[in-house]
Amino acid sequence: MGQALARAFLKAGHPTTVWNRTAVKADPLVAVGARRAPTVGDALASGTLTIICLADYPAMYELLDADNVELAGTTLVNLTSGDATQARAAARWAERRGARYLDGAIMAIPSGIGTADAVILHSGQRADFVVHEATLAALGTVTHLGEDHGLAALYDVAGLAMMWSVLNAWLQGTALLRTVGVDAATYAPFARQLAAGVAEWLPGYAEQIDRGSFPAEVAALETDARAMAHLIEESEAAGINTELPKLIKKMADRSIAAGHGGEQYPVLIEEFAKPGDAAH
Repeated sequence: MGQALARAFLKAGHPTTVWNRTAVKADPLVAVGARRAPTVGDALASGTLTIICLADYPAMYELLDADNVELAGTTLVNLTSGDATQARAAARWAERRGARYLDGAIMAIPSGIGTADAVILHSGQRADFVVHEATLAALGTVTHLGEDHGLAALYDVAGLAMMWSVLNAWLQGTALLRTVGVDAATYAPFARQLAAGVAEWLPGYAEQIDRGSFPAEVAALETDARAMAHLIEESEAAGINTELPKLIKKMADRSIAAGHGGEQYPVLIEEFAKPGDAAH
């Protein structure tokens, strides 16, 4: 990912200095115009914008928390994966060291960096983002989420929850249909159309959640629960795993028992919002 980020800056015409713990890994970038910094300190001193992308936050501190590394005067954009608590702590740490700080999350694979399909999320002081927005735009579609430094990390994991949920639902359906000879490639176009249709419901459902009112405009939760039971029964009859549909129905059953059976599906937000130990 680090190489992809640097290549995108170089392609956009930005003077780019690179550093890697294994110096030879920077050779391909130097060959296309990057300047190699002999030390981390030299890399930081080369400009007012520093992009860092490492395995985790401890690795960042290991590199940058040394006494001989000067952070004052730079805006540090940390695209290392981590959680919101780590992001907020890193912002406080950077401020103590005299640096401006933006936390970020990369919603793309390396080959997508530098294209509009690469979504790069940023959180922190908006003024810090605005100063460097045009430069950061070389990486893809850049977005500022807000001044809470933890927002990028939270959006990242929320996006992963969405991704895994869609994929798991598709795998459940694929496993079911394969038992009668329908292959994954045949089912995929139908599943894709259905997923896109469900996505169209989200703005209206979001309004219900934000209002805290869930009128059954499409269907009542108790109707959905009956369909969940059918999915469980079909899965059991086909001899495939039922853990996922049973988990979903368990949450729906709790909501119905609490008196929400006549309301619409988004009322389940109240179950998702409970701590795990409070939901059993």
